[in-house]
Amino acid sequence: MSFESLGLAEPLLKAVAEAGYASPTPIQQQAIPAVLDGGDLLAGAQTGTGKTAGFTLPLLHKLASSPAITDAKGRRAIRALILTPTRELAAQVEESVRVYGKYLPLRSMVMFGGVGMGAQIETLRRGVDILVATPGRLLDHHQQGTLDLSQVQHFVLDEADRMLDMGFIHDIRRVLAVLPSKKQSLLFSATFSDEIKALAERLLNQPRVIEVARRNATAETVQQKVHPVDRDRKKDLLLHLIQQNNWFQVLVFTRMKHGANRLAEFLNKNDVTAMAIHGNKSQSARTRALSDFKSGELQVLVATDIAARGIDIDQLPHVINYELPNVPEDYVHRIGRTGRAGAEGEAISLVCVDEEGFLSGIEKLIKRSIPREVVSGFEPDPNARPEPIQLGRRVLFGGQGKPQGNDRGPGGNHGRPPQNAGRGGTSNSRLQGSGNRAPRSAGPQGGHGGAPNRNRGRGHS
Repeated sequence: MSFESLGLAEPLLKAVAEAGYASPTPIQQQAIPAVLDGGDLLAGAQTGTGKTAGFTLPLLHKLASSPAITDAKGRRAIRALILTPTRELAAQVEESVRVYGKYLPLRSMVMFGGVGMGAQIETLRRGVDILVATPGRLLDHHQQGTLDLSQVQHFVLDEADRMLDMGFIHDIRRVLAVLPSKKQSLLFSATFSDEIKALAERLLNQPRVIEVARRNATAETVQQKVHPVDRDRKKDLLLHLIQQNNWFQVLVFTRMKHGANRLAEFLNKNDVTAMAIHGNKSQSARTRALSDFKSGELQVLVATDIAARGIDIDQLPHVINYELPNVPEDYVHRIGRTGRAGAEGEAISLVCVDEEGFLSGIEKLIKRSIPREVVSGFEPDPNARPEPIQLGRRVLFGGQGKPQGNDRGPGGNHGRPPQNAGRGGTSNSRLQGSGNRAPRSAGPQGGHGGAPNRNRGRGHS
């Protein structure tokens, strides 16, 4: 199947071809005709499936097929609103809109917190057709009267599951309350939990339902491997793997911000260029780190789970779980950053005795065992005993000697972040998202991901 067969306008086909894509992914094959038909849509798609183009391309087609309209102040009115959980995802989605809509007379903008409102207000005054935003900053503008959503005809809620995971449900409800009741609504989610189904019942009207990836499936193109190692030798093993294999563009996951900092410092001291990204990093530092990593100038990027969800790079070769996540689903999201759109990738986990229980939970979730391979010179101590893992104020028991059900922090959440973990949690990631060269990953084959940790509520979405 080709993009031409989907009924898209010639200017869109030209832009897609120039971006280097000829064949739509499965989600695009199903979502594009569904959106063009005009009905509501509930779509299940994992990260990396090309879902962003699945809704941006048909929305651009529909908007270009009808004349622009004006709001009460005579400005070009917002006709399409795309709501995303993170700054990174918002920036990348709007970048996709600009890449695909380059030959169309449509205006778009991205809106998120962490930057001044002045430039955003000026852009709104000039008028836009398509607005991509995070919930908090959108509501800030609405409260200040700088934003008119009364003419919205198309509404997209992207990565809805991550929005709910991070406690955005109240903001979503407030946004829905100010949108017109008559509109086309599209909801995209990696999973169809009971909470997602409840949200879909409220938001969608007799939606078409499509799902292209089994829940919590891992891509067959990702080669997964576990290297057993003692906890105090992980840094040395990571350095050994990077140097011995001459790896570049290595994305390394840690649980905590301070752990990411320490690991990046260690690698730099050993002549491996590395930077950490998380909520304590400045806007400019995060933007520079992401840019250098995407261009290949930076060898290693060390990130916490949430901070890394905006990273979207074609053919990212290596993802390393320096520390296994205590939530098994996060493993799927992590390794989903490699092996995208048919490309091969490698996901390696450095696992100590403290994390054997986490590994067991991951293998149960993905319904497969992950091959173990001991690296010569880094053989783990067979007599080592598991120790509790401190995660902020929570203590996790990830060893096999204690059942997963005992992984409880305050409130008994089984080691899972609380629903409001986004407020003052362990990681945050921001990206200015303007003036950047469009990456190949913004194309139809790319995927996006991410939910924010919001420092103090809506104003920092």
